[in-house]
Amino acid sequence: MKEVRIARIVNTFGVRGQIKVISETDFEEERFKVGQKVGVVKDDQLLDEVTIASSQLHKGTYIMGFEEYHNINQIEHFKGGWLVIDGKEQQALPEDEFYQHQIVGLNVVTTEGKDLGTIKEILSLGSNDVWVVKRREAKKKDALIPYIEDVVKEVDLTKGEVLVELMEGLIDDED
Repeated sequence: MKEVRIARIVNTFGVRGQIKVISETDFEEERFKVGQKVGVVKDDQLLDEVTIASSQLHKGTYIMGFEEYHNINQIEHFKGGWLVIDGKEQQALPEDEFYQHQIVGLNVVTTEGKDLGTIKEILSLGSNDVWVVKRREAKKKDALIPYIEDVVKEVDLTKGEVLVELMEGLIDDED
């Protein structure tokens, strides 16, 4: 089974076996609805499969309870883990739209043919996402690439590559 992360478990909440999660999905209404089955993974190990009993947005995070757990002591070890779904449950996206997990790990190459590095993280900052690129050269700082049409020219999942056209001053190569 190819697991897809949908939320990061950041803490417990209260004493009744609830957790606090940060969403990493665009389909929160579907993924976090009551009755939805999800996996709990930590350190690449499936800890349990659970059924969402309650879910509510609270100050930018979701507070969730599970049918299987009713006590903080039962779920304490979930902290630092992830809520996941089976990759087969993903919805098809329109052309030129991608899931974050499809983008993380892709190589970034400029239109001039320079290999910049690998996308290690995606920051959702409101108006557009920003891709954090781990540079190939060990001493260079991570590059921040805005996901905008003027910069990202092509995403080729088959080749595992993103083609970018760097605007002047976007990356400081003197790092």
